[in-house]
Amino acid sequence: MRSSSPVLRSGLTVAAALPLALAAVPAAAGPGISVSTTGSTVSVTTSACTQINGSWGTASLLTSSQGSFAQGRQVTLSGTSTSQSAAWSNVTAGTYTVIVICSDGTTAGTQSVVVSPAPSPTRSPSPSASPSRGVMGGAGGSATDYGTVTLVAGGTLVGIGLLGTAWYLRRRNRPYRL
Repeated sequence: MRSSSPVLRSGLTVAAALPLALAAVPAAAGPGISVSTTGSTVSVTTSACTQINGSWGTASLLTSSQGSFAQGRQVTLSGTSTSQSAAWSNVTAGTYTVIVICSDGTTAGTQSVVVSPAPSPTRSPSPSASPSRGVMGGAGGSATDYGTVTLVAGGTLVGIGLLGTAWYLRRRNRPYRL
C-alpha cells in the first residue's frame, strides 16, 4: 500500500489554489485608486490627491475610442483629506478607462473597467385562478374516486407481493442439505 505524506498533499493543494486566490484579488490600479461599477454607475475613489485652491482634482471616464483625458466625461473630485471620489451615472455597457489627475497635475492612477449591460426585466407568469374546491388532496393526492373492484384488485396485488417476498426470504435463509 502506498502512502503519501500529508505535508506533501497539503502543499500541492495550496500550490493549486494559489493561482485562484491571486486571480480573485482585484488588479491594483495605482497608488490609492479604486474603480467600481453598480448597474450603470461608475465610481472612483482615491486618497492620493491633496487639496489646492479648494480643488482635489478631476476624474475622466474614457471610452475605447477616446485617447486623451480631455476627451472623456470629466467630473470634479469631492471629499475629504483622507478620501476623494467621483461618479458617473447613466453609463452605457462597454469597456472604459478611468483616469484621475490631482489638482497639482500628478496622475493618481488609471484603471480599466467593464460596465455590464442592464438585465432586461423578465415577465413573471400571471397567477392563475384558484380552484373552487381546493386542492382535493387525500389518499395519494388522487382526484378521482375509484370503485370497489379497483381497490380490491390493488389490495390483492400488494398482498401477493408481500407473500412472495416472505417466501423468497424464508427459502434463502435455509441451509442447503445434501
